[in-house]
Amino acid sequence: MGLVLVSHSAMLVDGLRDMVVQVAGDATPVATAGGTDDGRLGTSAPLIAAAIRSAIDAGASETLVLLDLGSAALSLELATEELDDAERARVRISEAPLVEGAVLAAVQASIGASIDDVVAAAESAATMAKLPRS
Repeated sequence: MGLVLVSHSAMLVDGLRDMVVQVAGDATPVATAGGTDDGRLGTSAPLIAAAIRSAIDAGASETLVLLDLGSAALSLELATEELDDAERARVRISEAPLVEGAVLAAVQASIGASIDDVVAAAESAATMAKLPRS
C-alpha cells in the first residue's frame, strides 16, 4: 500500500511526506507531486503520473492519492490517463483533507490495513475536531 500526496506546492507535500514518515515509519511508500514542472505553484499531470508510478515501483500493490485543492483533480484525471490499465487499477483517490487524511492513512497502511480501511481512515479526517469543545 502506497500513498501519493498531490499539492499545488512542492514544499507543502515534501514537508507532509516527512511528517507522515515520522508518524507512520517508512514501510509505506510515500511519493509526492507538488508544483509544476518548472517549480511554480500549480499541479502537473506528468509529475502526478510519475509519483504514482514511483509508489508502484516501490512495491505498493495499491496506491491512495490525496490532493490539496479541487483544481488538482483535473491534473490527476489527466495523469491517470497516462497510466496503463494495470497501473490505473491499483489507484484509489480520496477526497480526504490532505494533511490529516495523509497522516491517518499512513498510520493505517503501516499496520497492514486493507485499502478500504485506509481510505475510510483518511476520509474520517473530514469530521475530526481540531480544538477541544467546551
